[in-house]
Amino acid sequence: MLARIYQPAKTAMQSGKATLANAGDPLIAAMRSDTAYGGPTLTGKIINIAGLAGLIASFFSIIFGYSRQVFALSRAGYLPRVLSLTSKRKTPYLALLVPGSLGFLLSLSVDGNMLILVAVFGAAISYILMMAAHIKLRISEPEMDRPYRTPGGIVTSGIALFLAVIALIAGFLVEPNVIFYAAIFYALMVAYFLLYSRHHLVAQAPEEEFEAIRQAEAALD
Repeated sequence: MLARIYQPAKTAMQSGKATLANAGDPLIAAMRSDTAYGGPTLTGKIINIAGLAGLIASFFSIIFGYSRQVFALSRAGYLPRVLSLTSKRKTPYLALLVPGSLGFLLSLSVDGNMLILVAVFGAAISYILMMAAHIKLRISEPEMDRPYRTPGGIVTSGIALFLAVIALIAGFLVEPNVIFYAAIFYALMVAYFLLYSRHHLVAQAPEEEFEAIRQAEAALD
């Protein structure tokens, strides 16, 4: 009896696994599966539309985020100063256009899955560093003034750190070459900083204000 139940279930799982492995939208593909839900459903269509709306909305946040980041790094001297130029409307147009153009060209010339993995790799490293810094500061500077305190404190950061490490390892297991391409990019950025930008930092930039205050307080102590 168990064998009669197990064999069809195993066959269905293997066929479903193959379908999802080759699907560009595995969640929607699973919800449209004949074996799982009997074909396309209204729920699947709603989730598909909601997912597309969320994806489109994320584009705007990504554009805003990368442009402000590039603008701030350029203004402080970490990136070429030309990237912090603004238009008459005070829009950092080069910080918008240059990274956007590079991303568009990469999307045409490089495998999309590889680009996503490289992005995940970089994001995971960023999350790991942020969570580790938060844990370190909570331990070494417990009395520091914090206008915002993370709910759960170190426990929350520890969980986020663990998940970021898992994401980093998962990306490497899916495509080992991702660490190679990401390492090249990071090496180029570090070399640029060591050889050029650290000698041209802008001390009066808002991004350097906190460091200047810290050094002044240390001198007074």
